[in-house]
Amino acid sequence: MRAETDLDKLIKGMTPKLNDGAYVFVTLKDVSQIDRNDTICEFKEEEGITVIIEKNKADLLKLDYEFVLSWITLMIHSSLEAVGLTAAISTALTNHNISCNVIAGYYHDHLFVSKQDSEKAVQVLIDLSKSTSD
Repeated sequence: MRAETDLDKLIKGMTPKLNDGAYVFVTLKDVSQIDRNDTICEFKEEEGITVIIEKNKADLLKLDYEFVLSWITLMIHSSLEAVGLTAAISTALTNHNISCNVIAGYYHDHLFVSKQDSEKAVQVLIDLSKSTSD
């Protein structure tokens, strides 16, 4: 399956999927205490390793976090070279005062939004998708 680069096609076909659960971002110097099968994503920064993990697993490990999020997957194979998708999504969510953290995977874009805003965010994305011209 070929990855999509056309912005209109990406927005029109993005179909947001709200994943079950609650997620948190934590930062660690040493990730050896976490089973790598439990992590959603890891990113190495100079100050530490950012890990996205389910909230209940973070609680069991007594990890500190500040924000509880929902995870939305855009169900379209977006190209890593596509231009404008993140900007269009963040603009639409910003217009509804919804904070969003975007992670691009090889196949899909993943959005992490406040747990309290998850249903509203999905609706904003559906509305954005429907408003795209043919």
